[in-house]
Amino acid sequence: MEATAHSRFQRYGTRKVSQVLAQIRGRRVLEAEEMLPSFPRACAGMVAKTLKSAASNFAIKAARSGRKLEPARLFVKSCWAGQGPMLQMKRTMPAPMGRANVFKRKVCHVTIVVADGAEG
Repeated sequence: MEATAHSRFQRYGTRKVSQVLAQIRGRRVLEAEEMLPSFPRACAGMVAKTLKSAASNFAIKAARSGRKLEPARLFVKSCWAGQGPMLQMKRTMPAPMGRANVFKRKVCHVTIVVADGAEG
């Protein structure tokens, strides 16, 4: 059994979030939660919240189906970050000779899937 958590429209670049997700992919949830605060990225807190949400979603799903939850067996099955829309976050930056350059703030969508390793 598996459970998913999404974190959408987060103000971080996809590449930097993916670097954090690569470190927790395939690890046990308890181990990943211990590792995340020590990562030197600002997005590690957001990833920790999403991971905690996925684990909570799994607990709810397990309770509904009547299965016993074993937190030690729970692991991060897959996780990824995708590019979000940059249409709403256009900003201007001063440029030479009185011009203004437009740049877009990065936004990403994060998805984390956790599973318990048991089939069915």
